[in-house]
Amino acid sequence: MKISILCSSVGHPVNVWLERWVSANGEAHSIELVRKKSGLSGGDLLFLISCGEILKKNDRAAYKKCLVIHASDLPRGRGWSPHIWQIIEGKTMIDVSLIEAEDKVDTGDIWHQVSIEIPKHYLYDEINEAIFDAEIELMNFAVSNFDTVIPKKQSETKSSTYYPLRHPDDSILNPSLSIEKQFDLIRVCDPNRFPAFFELRGEKYKIRLEKVK
Repeated sequence: MKISILCSSVGHPVNVWLERWVSANGEAHSIELVRKKSGLSGGDLLFLISCGEILKKNDRAAYKKCLVIHASDLPRGRGWSPHIWQIIEGKTMIDVSLIEAEDKVDTGDIWHQVSIEIPKHYLYDEINEAIFDAEIELMNFAVSNFDTVIPKKQSETKSSTYYPLRHPDDSILNPSLSIEKQFDLIRVCDPNRFPAFFELRGEKYKIRLEKVK
């Protein structure tokens, strides 16, 4: 198969997983990992992983199938950074969905879903590992079942919900509140790209949270 992966950010931590997947499957398939849709060459299968661009129907027409991986139990949790918002809400089980790309974001038919546990003590790197391992599992499923999968429509009995785009200010802490009350927010913040921070006495401070073994 000829497979493309479109991941917009070279600095996104998922790239470590994607590069390993490309290496592991490069002999069996022709695979390209690109950063912009203008770099796509067409083929059998396109994965949109942490992709910030919208691919319209004419873009997707260059592939037999275009698939998105989205970490929510669709149609609930459409939108941006769904697993981050869910963990902040206190959830410990996250559904990761493999869906077909459509013009209306996150509305496509579902190929497969996996549920993963995110224990309450996991920090951002452990959360990433659990989410990205699930994404690789879904990519493997897509390749193995490319010719036989029967997609299903998203549930019409569940109300659709949408998460907003996260901004750096969404990582701000309240220095007057306890660590315990803000722990779920602290632990999802990437200390390198989107660190948790607070402002106090005229200064701004960022926080890096690590486990002590």
